[in-house]
Order: sequence, then C-alpha cells, then structure tokens
Amino acid sequence: MDESEHTAPGGSNRSRPEVRLDSWKKIASYLRRDVSTVQRWERREGLPVHRHLHDKQGSVFAFRTEVDAWWEGRRSGLAQEVAPAEPASGQPAAAETAPFTSPSRIFSAYTGWLVVALVLVGAAGAAAWAIRYSGHPWRSPLDEAHFTRVVDFPGFTQAAAISRDGQLVAFLGEQGGHTDAWVSELGTGLYRNLTRGQALELVNPSVRTLGFSPDSSLVSIWTRGSDGSHPSDVNIISVPARGGIVAPYLRGVAEFDWSHKGMRLVYHTTAPGDPLFVRDQGSATSEGRKIYTGPAGVHCHFPVWSADDEYIYFMRGVPPDDWDLWRIRPTGSNLERLTSQHSRLSYPVVLDGRNLAYLATDADGSGPWMYVMDLEQRRLHRISSGLESFTSLAASVDGTKLVATISAPRDSIWRLPLSSEGAHPASQPAPVKVLSNGAMPRLSEGTLVYTAASGDSEGIWVRRGENAREIWRSKRAHILSAPTISDDGKQMAFSTGEDGKTELNVVELDGSHLRRISDSLELRGSAAWFPDGLSLLWAVVRDGEPRLMRIFLNGEPPAVFVAEYSIDPVWAPDHHFLVYSGADIGTTFPIRAAAPDGRPFPITGVLLTRGARRVAFYPTSASLLILDGEIGHKNFWLLDLATGARQQVAKLPGDYDVRDFDVSPTDSQIVFDRIEANSEMALIDRALR
Repeated sequence: MDESEHTAPGGSNRSRPEVRLDSWKKIASYLRRDVSTVQRWERREGLPVHRHLHDKQGSVFAFRTEVDAWWEGRRSGLAQEVAPAEPASGQPAAAETAPFTSPSRIFSAYTGWLVVALVLVGAAGAAAWAIRYSGHPWRSPLDEAHFTRVVDFPGFTQAAAISRDGQLVAFLGEQGGHTDAWVSELGTGLYRNLTRGQALELVNPSVRTLGFSPDSSLVSIWTRGSDGSHPSDVNIISVPARGGIVAPYLRGVAEFDWSHKGMRLVYHTTAPGDPLFVRDQGSATSEGRKIYTGPAGVHCHFPVWSADDEYIYFMRGVPPDDWDLWRIRPTGSNLERLTSQHSRLSYPVVLDGRNLAYLATDADGSGPWMYVMDLEQRRLHRISSGLESFTSLAASVDGTKLVATISAPRDSIWRLPLSSEGAHPASQPAPVKVLSNGAMPRLSEGTLVYTAASGDSEGIWVRRGENAREIWRSKRAHILSAPTISDDGKQMAFSTGEDGKTELNVVELDGSHLRRISDSLELRGSAAWFPDGLSLLWAVVRDGEPRLMRIFLNGEPPAVFVAEYSIDPVWAPDHHFLVYSGADIGTTFPIRAAAPDGRPFPITGVLLTRGARRVAFYPTSASLLILDGEIGHKNFWLLDLATGARQQVAKLPGDYDVRDFDVSPTDSQIVFDRIEANSEMALIDRALR
C-alpha cells in the first residue's frame, strides 16, 4: 500500500515517515535544523520532546504528529530561522533575548549593583529581533519603560505587590530579624508597618504572598499557622492599607486573583493537586466552583486572569524546579500547556492582551530571569540582561506599572560547635565564619568540600586546615548539587547543568581522574554513595517526578531503588537504612526511609517544612539533624526517628538564612552556608514610555 508523500515541517520531503523520532539528531533532521537549534526550540518554544529511561540510561524522542502540530502553530515565526552561530560564553542568542532599556534615574551609591544590572539592558536586542522578523514584528513591552527605586527601606525586601490602580506597593520587609507586611504610596518615599508582629508566618517564596482587594483598600496576606500539615493552617488575611486590625479574608485559600472587572475570583487551596476554584460575583462567603485539580504529586500556583478574563493562567509542576505555564477557561475547559521549560517558573503578570511576563530559571538553574510570552505567536523572549536575579514580579490591573524585587545574594560558610547531643541552645557558642565566599559544604575526616562562584564561573574547592585548592571550574556549566563524598573520603560526585543537559561527574578529591558518568539522566537534588563506592543513589526524573535510582559507575543500566516520589537520600551511620524526602503537600513534605534493598523501612511519621530537605545523621546515633521552623527562617533541631521527639540544638539569629549544611563525624561540628541577600524594589512604569 503506497503512502502519500509527506512534507516535514522543516521542508524535507519524505515517504514512509517514522512515527517516532528517537534522538536529537533525528528530530533535528526532520526539522532540517541543527541539534543546538532544536534543543533551543525545546527550551524556548515548547517543541514537544519526551524523555525516558530504557535499558541503557536515558534518551529523548518526539512523535512526528506532535512536532507537525507544534510547527503549524509557529510556522510564521520560525520558518525563516537558520541555525544560529553559537553565542559567546554566557551570552544569550539574539533571537531569544530582547533587552529592555536602561533606567533614566540613577539610584543611590549603595545600590550600584542594581544600576549596573539595569544599565546593561539595552534596546538593541528588541530592535534586532524586529528587523529579523519584520514580517511579524514584536516589540518588547518594557522597551523605553521608566525605572525608579520604590522606597529606601533599611532592610531586606521581598514579595512586592502593586495595587490594581498602581498607586500603592505592599512588600514583606525584614527588620531586626522579624518580617512584617509593609505598604508605601508611590512617590512619597514613606512606608507603614501593617502587621507589627500580629500575623502568623508570612514568608513563602513558592506562592504570591501579598495582594490587594479590588478597590485597593485592603492588603491581603498569605499566612501559615501551626505546622502547615492541614489545609486549615493556610489562610489569607487582610489589613486596611491605611493601617488597622488584621482580619480573615479568604479561609483555607493559598493564592487568589480577582478578575479585571473585579467580579470573579480564582483561587487554589493546599489540598492534593492544589485544586483551582472560580467564584462568580465574588461573595467572600460563597463556595467556589472547582475547575481543575493537578495529578498526584503535581502543584498549581500563581493563578492570574487574562486581560479579557477569558482564561486563567497558572504555573503547574513538581517542586522545586520542574514547572511550566498553563492556562484554562474559567469553566474548566480548554486546559492548555503553553511552555516546556521544565524549570522554576513564578509570578506571572498580564501586561496586555498580547504579552504575559513571568520569572523563570534556566535549565541549568541560573536566574531567575524575566521572560515575556507573546501570546499571539506563542514565542518566548528573555528580556533581562543576565546580571540581575528577580525574586518577585507584580503588575497593576492595566499592566502599565510593574514592581519587581531584584536580589544579589552572597554566600558564606559558617561553623557551629556542638558540645554534646541534646545540648541546650543557650549553652552553644555563636556561629563563626569560615569562608566569605562559599556554599553547599560537605565534611569528611578533616576535609571541607564546598562550591564557590567567582566572576562568571563556578568552582568546587577542597580545604584541609588552612590550605584550599580548587579542583574543578567551569564558565559554562552551573553546579546543580552539593558535592557528595564517598565513605572512604577519596572521591566525590556532583551534577552540573549546561545547554539543557544534566551531567553526572565523579572526581578524586585531589582533582584527578575526572569522569563524566552520564549526560542523559535528569538528576534532581543531592546523592548518596553506596558503601562499596561503586554506585550512587540519585533522584532521576521518571514520568514527571523524581525517583531514587541506583546509578553504577561501570556503565551498567540504572536500577530503580524507590518507585515513588523520592529525593535527597542520606544513609544512617551503620548503613542499615537511609532516609529521603517525599513529595510536597501544601507547605510540608514527609521524611521516609528505605532498607539497603529499597524496601520500606519503618520510622515514625515526620513532616518537615518546605525549604528543609537537607538532613544529616548526628554522629553515631539514630537522630537526624534537621532544619525546622518557618519557611523563611529555620533553626537546627535533633529529631529522634524512633519516637519523633524534637529538641532544638542551636538558635540562629533572625537574619541567618540557611540552605545547606553538614555534620562532622568526629568533632560534632555543624558547617552551614548562610545566604545574605541584598534586595531592592524597582518600579517599572510603562505608561511613561
């Protein structure tokens, strides 16, 4: 039976076409482009590429029918694109980046880093893009926008929101180790503390924590009480923008957004799948209509209405860093995926009927940067320069005014001696700084291994006593995981991201014998060595979620170790079992255990707060050293796995934000990294173009 001739999307005429394209090379050949171009299209344009594990590590594939449908939707923008030359190291390709113009006002001297970041963003990229695609010109919606500093707040700021009329800005501000919600009227330079310690926990970077009522008279605030393990622990409260008493606003709600006309409300709760609800004619007491619930293990955050209120955009994915932009009708119909970035996406804002902006990290974990999606052509543009790191984004209801928080974090390493297990926090000495530049520390027999950034590159260092040596560095690759040291202290494993691929590397602690074990597995979190030093336990993404797999250094196919959501394994000192983290449920996640053969191992039920996945066994004991407390600030505790009892062993100052740590097996010392973030709020006024 003869098949009719088929014209491939890239223009290649083929007979008897393959149904499935089983490699990057075949996908590129089908589209008549080079491999780097189709990989970029997968990251930036949503080219439908699938990944899976088979008998020999991982691979990619695409279905011809899906590629055909994708091409039809992007034919006008991509048909004339030729395979671009490789950009210079660290520079995005011109077709992918449309920088916005520099601000006209110079901020104060101590915010020079923000000035530099914004000045380096120019209009040339947008102009080049418009010339190249003159048939379908697109102009950056932030081109010629006016940038000003919002307020001179003497402390750390985050999670800024702007009122619907663009007159007020609310933000979380930290002073003296305590975080409150503040509000400022634009142009006055003044700010008011709204909560004054009245509210419960306020900080959660995974959701939009602040907002305004439709008439801008109330500031809404996400709060968490108790341990966050029950839906009723998370609520939206409100306080008058001019100051007043804190009151309930939306009970049991995690995030919400009012329609542009202020007559309908979309919100989600913390129930499994983060179900989305729409409430018509917005009575604060009526029950909403459920329109969508994510699959098991999947979360739905940051819902926002489209400019015409015909769609609801939201971020859907698996925490912490596998998210994409989706949309759905308020009726629950027409669910549609808009991006295939598989990274950390957040804070979508609708600028106008054509453009939607949001924040996203790159596939290698760098960022977050600001992106704009052209909703007409479904084309993504990264419009930030690559020097600034955005932490939040919000817009007025007409999209003419935006407020962003921009951060320049500093990493340092500290140590904290512990005299004995269970010692009272008051008896512990203050932390001592070890290194002014360092993160993700690991200890082994008097050796400290850590990562450090310098200029435009990242490196891994080994320090013994007062002598430190850099054993690995790259200007292109981004370090994704803490170095994991083998039990014999002779080698370590780490993962890096580059050009959309994740690489698993093993190197001796003296810097010799660097080996790339795999570049086809989607690794997540940190690893654990098997005692024999011949294999690793690492979370590999399978069917959309991370699962622990045993990865052999000799090239044998990886083997499934835990068949459910599992990440960040840590062995007990006697290697009789290991613990790992389960999937996020609301703002918490469970700690589970497995025997050396992967079967479940019984421990008491443990729930920890988001941001505390790193755990370590206290030397020669069955107690875990954990980070516990609020999402934005945690202290060190000992957790007895037999009874579930917890005892605080160190109380850190309020301005200590700890992400990673390790425990010395010999002298009972904790080493930890401290993240110190300088943050500024910038007002981006599009109306003054």
